[in-house]
Amino acid sequence: MSNLKEDALKYHAEPRPGKIATHITKPTATQRDLALAYSPGVAEPVREIHKDPEAAYLYTGKGNLVAVISDGSAVLGLGNVGALAGKPVMEGKGLLFKRFADIDVFDIEVATQDVEEFITVVKNIAGTFGGINLEDISAPRCFEIEKRLQAMLDIPVFHDDQHGTAVIIASGLMNALEIQGKKIGDVNIVCVGAGAAGIASMNLLGALGADKQKLLMVDSKGVLHTGRTDLNAFKRDYAVETDKHTLADACQGADVFIGLSGPDIMTVDMLNSMAANPIVFALSNPDPEINPAVALAARSDLIMATGRSDQPNQINNVLGFPFLFRGALDVRARCINIEMLKAAVYTLAELAREPVPQDVLDAYGLDALVFGKEYIIPKPFDLRLRERVPAAVSKAARDSGVARL
Repeated sequence: MSNLKEDALKYHAEPRPGKIATHITKPTATQRDLALAYSPGVAEPVREIHKDPEAAYLYTGKGNLVAVISDGSAVLGLGNVGALAGKPVMEGKGLLFKRFADIDVFDIEVATQDVEEFITVVKNIAGTFGGINLEDISAPRCFEIEKRLQAMLDIPVFHDDQHGTAVIIASGLMNALEIQGKKIGDVNIVCVGAGAAGIASMNLLGALGADKQKLLMVDSKGVLHTGRTDLNAFKRDYAVETDKHTLADACQGADVFIGLSGPDIMTVDMLNSMAANPIVFALSNPDPEINPAVALAARSDLIMATGRSDQPNQINNVLGFPFLFRGALDVRARCINIEMLKAAVYTLAELAREPVPQDVLDAYGLDALVFGKEYIIPKPFDLRLRERVPAAVSKAARDSGVARL
């Protein structure tokens, strides 16, 4: 790890700067090719699209092109570094879209953090794309931006920090609950972090059957309870009447702890106060809310997940967003709705319960991988993801009436 900085900078700079580029998809060897590609031949698809905008899906790359758009206000764990500094992350997102789902990406860094200006920019360029992936936009602005853009546009507008994270958390949790012998409607859940990922994750868990009255959300000032007067509208929706006001209070008797906050905020005492057979998703990166080795030493009945690739049960968004968009684009969906998110959750959960192919074991240098406490969610290099998740998402889009095809 000592050379990580040097290696990362070299990786991004050589042999040519950046991680993504465009490539030509049609012949260009002859004068005739160029006459078809540009003037005069290009006039024909222009005329067809002018007559019928849907023809853009037939004659241009729109249908397989996603915009990864950010204002740089909440980049990874680095905070508000600005749009340009966030560009390596947006290029990285493009790399993952292409590598895992063969989706083309333009990354777009918008140099404003004014909500109205940002919305205007995205609205006015949206016709270029088959979908919009909003990325690394701070809460609560991200909620308004996504909601308003989706209402304006007839293509998916998807904030991955919200819904991509929520899908992977939910699918892992469904399997962890199964292993621990618990039902989602019965468990007491603590979610630390009431930003984009936390609120979206709790929304999705609610749609999957979690009891909102058994859910305690915690921000930097403590539990969201009805006595607090400092909550925005999104946090207020999760305020409950309770005498539990601190994180330590909230952990007492809890079945599930979901951390989307910062390092080392969960103590062993908090962990020990949880119910039997607890589940802890400590997702702060790179340093979790509690060290996995410490947690597992304290509780042998624990299921533990983190955001780290060097630990079992990595909650990794790459399991979600490429395949959600692939499924949406394949049927020209107008949005990515809750039914499509749930379809992805169930499919990911089911995949982890099936025998693991040898090529996945080889990719991770493993002799075996079996559904259980250390394997509750598929690995990103599982080729079955590309086949199964988009198909389930496409079907949900059709069934829910948002698919054009």
